[in-house]
Amino acid sequence: MNAVNTSPPAVSVIMPVLNEERHLRESVRHILAQDYPGELEVVIALGPSTDRTDEIAAELVAEDPRVLTVPNPTGRTPAALNAAIKASRHPIVVRVDGHGMLSANYIATAVRLLEETGADNVGGIMHAEGENAWERAVAAAMTSRIGVGNAAFHTGGQAGPAETVYLGVFRREVLERQGGYNEEFIRAQDWELNFRIREAGGLIWFSPELRVSYRPRPNVRELAKQYRNYGRWRHVVARYHSGSINLRYLAPPAAVLGIAAGAVVGALVHPVGWVVPGAYAAGIALGSVPAGKGLDAAARVRIPVALATMHMSWGWGFLTSPKSLARRVIASRR
Repeated sequence: MNAVNTSPPAVSVIMPVLNEERHLRESVRHILAQDYPGELEVVIALGPSTDRTDEIAAELVAEDPRVLTVPNPTGRTPAALNAAIKASRHPIVVRVDGHGMLSANYIATAVRLLEETGADNVGGIMHAEGENAWERAVAAAMTSRIGVGNAAFHTGGQAGPAETVYLGVFRREVLERQGGYNEEFIRAQDWELNFRIREAGGLIWFSPELRVSYRPRPNVRELAKQYRNYGRWRHVVARYHSGSINLRYLAPPAAVLGIAAGAVVGALVHPVGWVVPGAYAAGIALGSVPAGKGLDAAARVRIPVALATMHMSWGWGFLTSPKSLARRVIASRR
């Protein structure tokens, strides 16, 4: 009689990395220190960084045989992910970004949830944490309903089926069956892949037990760029996958249009037009009060700026997303 193999499945952690000098070493440390008894490897896909990222990655490889690197000359996140998947070996694939910090039992919990739920992909909370007043303000905005709506992977919630999750822990056969990430989706590649998995009958599972600490963008300009790209590429997903949009995603572009229209009316026609932008400003000012609970004054006063930057940039990106992007994406899948 053959003995049952009860050893935990081996795990490959894949990391797309570009200009992550600030956080890469700490992020990898959190992976290698996981409380997981199974075999583990870390595959870092290196984009064309202009800081010390490559040097730090080389040091990590020299220090631990579980770490290896692969090149990603395009610098694009989905290309990096696919390159890392191809170079990895194990049946469970964990996605981690170069500025993400896994909680100590993240991998063990994810593997357990895959087994318990039968899901194709499990994920949890994107727990934003800042290291200075601005980053703490952004973190508060990113984990509040006024900032990101009812997205469970930002604000938390009950475990259960989800449209998408943060990062993700996958069964390798699912990634291979889907052909990996669509490399034309420079942003929103996670949402797009999860949509395809769900369309094929697979289950995406959210659990608040899974938590990854995330470091926000360091200034207004970088935050605006991040959210403009989010909005731009979320519109591409909507064009490419009909039926994938809902009211939550339409709120930021509606706010941009309403504020712009109100400002034009207020400036050129009648002062009553200023009611709309004024109401929005008052709303985010009031909404920032509970969002900033427990923070220092320097962070609290920056929350309305972070909220407005996120909303307006996302909405503007959605509204100005060129149709040519969707055509390029469609052509890539033929």
